[in-house]
Amino acid sequence: MLEADLIANSKDYSQLNTAEVGELALANELSAEKFKEKNLSSFSSILAEELLQILLSPDWLESDAFKHFIQKIQQKQEIKPDLETGISVLLLDAENLKLDINSELFLASLCEYPLQVKLAFANWRNPSIGKHDIELYNRGYQLVHVPGGKDSADAKMIGFGACVLRSYPAVKEILVCSGDGILIHLCNELQNQGLIVYWVRRQGQNLHIENRNTGHLTHYSITMTREVPSLEQVVEEIQDLIKNEQNSINARLHSLAAIASLFEERCNINTKNHQKRSEVEEIISLPDDASTQSMKDEQQQYFMQLSDREQLDQFLLKIIQDIQINSPKTKLSVSKLGTEIQKITEKSPNSIVKKLKLGSNFTKYLESSSVFKLKPSGNEYEVMPLFFE
Repeated sequence: MLEADLIANSKDYSQLNTAEVGELALANELSAEKFKEKNLSSFSSILAEELLQILLSPDWLESDAFKHFIQKIQQKQEIKPDLETGISVLLLDAENLKLDINSELFLASLCEYPLQVKLAFANWRNPSIGKHDIELYNRGYQLVHVPGGKDSADAKMIGFGACVLRSYPAVKEILVCSGDGILIHLCNELQNQGLIVYWVRRQGQNLHIENRNTGHLTHYSITMTREVPSLEQVVEEIQDLIKNEQNSINARLHSLAAIASLFEERCNINTKNHQKRSEVEEIISLPDDASTQSMKDEQQQYFMQLSDREQLDQFLLKIIQDIQINSPKTKLSVSKLGTEIQKITEKSPNSIVKKLKLGSNFTKYLESSSVFKLKPSGNEYEVMPLFFE
């Protein structure tokens, strides 16, 4: 279009050929574009200057929007290091050491970084492995197969472990699980590469975990599924148990003291009433000390003359009669009668019966007697002379 206009306008002048007209049109178009670019550039500069003036103004710097903007930048800077967190790797010689899930979790708890990679080395065709490969695979292990032969798994572990940083650049800690002494070479190499190395070996029913960087030893009981405490920890645990037991005993003693106080208060009420009744009974029925002693002396002399059943019956009747006189309402049991006999004779009723060859014990003697009758009374027997009925 521009070329046609130029050719039409050139009729009063020297005629321009098509090439010259094309060059002239292109020059005009370029000039127009440069003008537009210049205008856009100047507009952008003006806009940028205005934005800078707004952003650098005191009102903007003190505004809530600017503070919120700064907080977002700080949060992104704090989150960024978390994205660079390292990992832990576990290398297991499955022919030398078997780790159950509890042991594995304990080893993971010793690491500062998450345990994300687990590799198990063995000749998985070996019948002695059994179904251990299935168990490990289900727990997320990568199974590395090695051909049969002595120390074949150890050699593969050393070869892979020495270049573990190539496969897992984020690794910071590594657990070398094998009791074979040759693995110390791998531990040393990994330490030289700047990794934290734990050498895990089995000793009896315990796992022996050595931090090769610090020399710290940790022991784990496989049977008890817990860490084996040190002597200091054992002493602390015993002290805690003793303290807890003392607190428990003190609490029980306080409870017993409260119960005893309540019981004592109740007994004081009953005791006052009982003392009043006892004083009345003593005034009415009890003889003086002189008459009581005289009665005992008389009974003692009578006892010294005992030699057969008839005399023993008379002796017992005398005791029962004296008790009935002093305490008419008292029910005389076999045990109470025996106690009275022992007070007088200073010998047990059974020994008296045996000495007179009247039976094996006092109760059987009374049962076989024609003078006394035994009447059941609760858990005991009440002694009653037949003529009292």
